[in-house]
Amino acid sequence: MTHNNVPSAIKKPLLTFLGWMVLVVMASVMIIPFLWMISTSLKPQMFLTEFPPRFITPDMNFSAYRTLFSLLPMARMLLNSVLVTLFVTIGQIGAASTAGYAFARIPFKGSNILLVIFLGVFMVPTQVILTPLFILTRNFGWLNTYQGVIFPLMAMRISFGLFLLKQYFHGIPIALEESAFLDGAHHGIIFLKIVLPLVKPALATMLVLTVMDSWNTLLWPLLVARDTEMMTLTVGLSSLRGRYTTEWNLVMAGAVISVLPIIMTFITAQKQFIEGMTRTGLKG
Repeated sequence: MTHNNVPSAIKKPLLTFLGWMVLVVMASVMIIPFLWMISTSLKPQMFLTEFPPRFITPDMNFSAYRTLFSLLPMARMLLNSVLVTLFVTIGQIGAASTAGYAFARIPFKGSNILLVIFLGVFMVPTQVILTPLFILTRNFGWLNTYQGVIFPLMAMRISFGLFLLKQYFHGIPIALEESAFLDGAHHGIIFLKIVLPLVKPALATMLVLTVMDSWNTLLWPLLVARDTEMMTLTVGLSSLRGRYTTEWNLVMAGAVISVLPIIMTFITAQKQFIEGMTRTGLKG
């Protein structure tokens, strides 16, 4: 028995060690580009194109950040991005959760056909609908306005959230709602008091994904928000790319500023986000 247990005793720590090594390698692949972005944002211009490149160079400083704030109205762009992301996220979560609950729990005539239409819209590439959406936005007089950026973005992304939450609602035991009905509750109370608290992981998943998508979106704000005062952060940072030369320390400084809110959002909702991704089977 002792002889048979020796290989098993050695095998388990070895597999654990190999597993940790794989995780370290994968984490390094993920974090090295982020560290390189921060390093480049702090480098003086003369060290940006040196070969071989170095993570740490002499005279690293925050001059690129100061130059960036003097070149662009960063405070206004950050405010625009925050407002667009906030309202798009609230609108999408609110609409997707209520619609998803209706499709999952309230049978009505034509629900299956309507659901197929919603999912069909999700399958259509965004580039296909940009031209008619732009014409519609222009006819409403919404160019260079917050509503012109927010409402179309909200409509373009809602199908994914609807499908995600609908599938999650199906996993809630129907007996909980039946008990509430017997106590005199209606769908509104059941949705707010019983269902929503049970789908926090799915809501956190949708929150993180929606914030990332809304914060980083470029094409639609680039089309409808052309005035400097209405530009989002991504649109403003895209103007730093030159035709012949690009000051990469400025670009990386802007990228660092842009990625910080995403990191903060993920850290805040990390536990619920991971649980939601695990339960729904989503993979990035």
